[in-house]
Amino acid sequence: MIQEADAVVIGAGAFGTSIAFHLARRGRKVALLDKAGVASQTSPRAAGLTQQIRTDPLMTELAMLSVRKIERFVEETGEPLAFQQSGSIKLARTPDFAAQIHDEVRRGKEAGLDIELISKDEAHRLAPWLVPDRAEAIWYTRSDLYLEPGDLPRAYARAAQRLGAAVLSETAVTAIGTRDGAVERVVTERGEIRTPLVVDSAGAWTRVVAEMTGIRVPIVPTRHQLYITRPIPIVRPEQPIVRVLDVNVYVRPERGGLMLGGYEPDPLAVDVRALPPSFQIKDLALDFAPLKRLTEAVADQFPVLQGAEIAEHRGGLPTMTADGRHIVDQVPGMQGFFVCSGCCVGGLSISPGIGEVLAAWIADGQPPLDLSPLRLTRFGPELQDDERLRQACLWRYAHHYSDQPTPE
Repeated sequence: MIQEADAVVIGAGAFGTSIAFHLARRGRKVALLDKAGVASQTSPRAAGLTQQIRTDPLMTELAMLSVRKIERFVEETGEPLAFQQSGSIKLARTPDFAAQIHDEVRRGKEAGLDIELISKDEAHRLAPWLVPDRAEAIWYTRSDLYLEPGDLPRAYARAAQRLGAAVLSETAVTAIGTRDGAVERVVTERGEIRTPLVVDSAGAWTRVVAEMTGIRVPIVPTRHQLYITRPIPIVRPEQPIVRVLDVNVYVRPERGGLMLGGYEPDPLAVDVRALPPSFQIKDLALDFAPLKRLTEAVADQFPVLQGAEIAEHRGGLPTMTADGRHIVDQVPGMQGFFVCSGCCVGGLSISPGIGEVLAAWIADGQPPLDLSPLRLTRFGPELQDDERLRQACLWRYAHHYSDQPTPE
């Protein structure tokens, strides 16, 4: 058991492993802890797909940076990483959402993204299992990609370990010791680690960890589900991701079949603080009924999915914020305590960029980008109430693809 570290990263999912690697690459002595195993909770249950055009310039910049880092992953880490850079399609079936498609193309081009409007015929050529007849507008981003989700954090953990990081699985944190408003140590079930710096990237358990220092992080773990069909003859791995904007559904190739996931209009929030300490994401109750309804809602676009045989049904607990942006911040009033959470069902694909930027902030004393839109204190006092926070986060989840602001 390591007894001292320059930094302790709590949570070995997508965010935590990326942060640990990038800190180790900067010469920091890092301990990466997880109460379970590396990439064992929500990360391997994700969809593993990217969308670089986001709702604001900072999120778009981080998403584009992350794709570039995945493209050169082997060069940066020395670890292999398989991915399919097949691009992605997004279509809208109503005039209102078509306007959003046009706006995303405009903003994407301004950011330097290879994104363009395409015809229905071109969309069908790229994804033969898509029937886009009802589409009002469609865009295509060539450099978007997808990958097996668990591969990314596992590769980052191996690379961090090779650089000297201590990767400690089955190591639950029981307390964070502070003195005079500064982090001093992390207490685990296996002993203490003296450290001046902690990064809370504990996913669904972020609030549990932060509350050890009296900090409140306004996030709500929210169940997200998907399924994968058995192989379908017309599906090929080089075909793109397809999103249907107005119903918050995505479909992509996977294992010779298709993966469908989406954002339920009445999602399930889970407070892990009320669950037994032994709870893990594998214990999360799943419900296929919402996925069935989402599949029926896109029957015209994906007739091949109607009645398809299901090979896998899985779900995780990504953390939602009220505005759909991550929380990446040094906690005010607590020296040496950082939070990286609020993945908003997009954390895995953006974790390479987040890890690099946060490690640079820690190492250099200031972030290389203006991260103020992701600060912990950006939310109003009304979200101090847990029920109002829950309602705001669930609304944001249910409108995940929409650029509408969360209602006051």
